[in-house]
Amino acid sequence: MDIGLHKFIETLFYHPLFKSIMISTVTLNAIFLALETDYKVRKESNFFLEVTDLIILAVYTTEFLMSVYLDPVKYWQDGYKRFDFIVLLIAYLPHTIDRNNPETHQTATLLKGFQALRVLKLIYYSPGMRVTLRQTVKNVIYVLVLLFLLMLIFAILGHGLYGDPTYGDYKNWGTLAAAFFTLFSLVTVDGWTDLQDELDDLHFVSSRTFTIVFILLGFFVFFNMFIAVVIMDIQEYDQKLKAERRANLIAKKQIILKRQQEEVNELLAQQKTTEYQTFDEMVEEFKKTLLHTDPVILEDFCCSLPFIDLYLLSLDRQDATIYKYSILHFVTLHS
Repeated sequence: MDIGLHKFIETLFYHPLFKSIMISTVTLNAIFLALETDYKVRKESNFFLEVTDLIILAVYTTEFLMSVYLDPVKYWQDGYKRFDFIVLLIAYLPHTIDRNNPETHQTATLLKGFQALRVLKLIYYSPGMRVTLRQTVKNVIYVLVLLFLLMLIFAILGHGLYGDPTYGDYKNWGTLAAAFFTLFSLVTVDGWTDLQDELDDLHFVSSRTFTIVFILLGFFVFFNMFIAVVIMDIQEYDQKLKAERRANLIAKKQIILKRQQEEVNELLAQQKTTEYQTFDEMVEEFKKTLLHTDPVILEDFCCSLPFIDLYLLSLDRQDATIYKYSILHFVTLHS
């Protein structure tokens, strides 16, 4: 492996400008995919859209090759990057199919639709989004499993109560699949009144209690639980991010304070062995080596060199004032 080339690609790959280019590319890809849904735009700008799609695909391929070259083992160990590779592979498939052929046109259109998955690359370039998504998906799965168990219980119960082929509502409750679809309509509160009217027409007395109990559990409890899980995960990540930023800020302050304390100690040590006559001369000479961009921690300002210089200058002026007062007192007494 060429170490120089590897170092150059690594520097280029992790440069903020490269990240900005990739985010801009994904954003433009999403815009062009949205434009292609308009038949008129797709027909009039077909060549332009094809060229832009090839350019964007080339950028994605370059990013893939650079990532694999830098660390191939780590690349294939990352689940998200494996998913990204599959999406990239799907993006090449429409170019291997004749879209003018009526027999393969539907397949090409379907594969073209899967290219919308490329927008998910934004998740990779947003670490906060990745962490939040990973934590949220795990907790949401638990809620969905509980909701599925609830729907399974009510589906079996509803099939037994209202799924009779002769006297029941066989269309909505006759099979387990139909019962699940009906309960999905109830849990989303979409058209539940129409479903209840059909049960009322068949004179099922317990149907209203059944519907109300399931909507209370499925919609008001589990649906709001789902929202609460997402909000709590986002808030937890936000608090963790703030704590990390605060810790980094404190660490930087400690480094600056430590460096300033070392500079002061060095000055005090040099005072004993230096050729300067006074401490002021040494400070003035040292000030020539300072830059205006040197940071100063205001909360510990007494440890900074500008404060020491100002303090010593104030003492000099105080001594000069006292000396003038003593001379004035002497002249007053002997005049």
